[in-house]
Amino acid sequence: MPRATQILRKSRKALEDLHLLKVFGSEISHELSSNSFQDEQIGSLGDFVLDWNSSQTQDVVLRRKAESGEEVAVSALLSRGTYNPDGTFPREVLMNVCVKKPGLSSMLQFHCGVSEKGAHKSDFNILGAYYLQLTTIPSSSVYRGPSFSTLDPQLQDELKEYLVARGIGEDLTNFLLLTLHKKEQGQYIDWLRKLESFVAKIE
Repeated sequence: MPRATQILRKSRKALEDLHLLKVFGSEISHELSSNSFQDEQIGSLGDFVLDWNSSQTQDVVLRRKAESGEEVAVSALLSRGTYNPDGTFPREVLMNVCVKKPGLSSMLQFHCGVSEKGAHKSDFNILGAYYLQLTTIPSSSVYRGPSFSTLDPQLQDELKEYLVARGIGEDLTNFLLLTLHKKEQGQYIDWLRKLESFVAKIE
């Protein structure tokens, strides 16, 4: 009797594993066939170069150096929350932009949010703007200035134009939205395949 019970348990486990394999296979096929972003325009990097885009991380880093010596670095990743579930890109991009002038030991840092604004269109909003000394280690105790939303609206607009003039325009934000969503989808498919392979080995 104990042997029969053991055989039944093994049979039940095999059926459960087979069901899991079918679920993983179906989900992988769905992701590959849906290809939600195939008709989207990738945008343009302009004068930026893609400095970091590892398949093991969620972020990307872009850099641009002007002839004047000014350096602009952009780091971006998808937000955790859902921003627009009905749009092509359901999640907002969180973007940090750092601008450094040659010969200075300080830089400007901007926290921004990038979102879809209709078909093949996107825009960004500045959420925070800071002046940082490179010799100072940032901490919560360091005063970074007033909240961006409390600044004069004209100044807010001028700071956004400041970033646009440095290449932070719609082409770049389109690139970030598409690249990061495709990256997340690719990582999800890779994760499903690893689970599928693991279950198949222990079957």
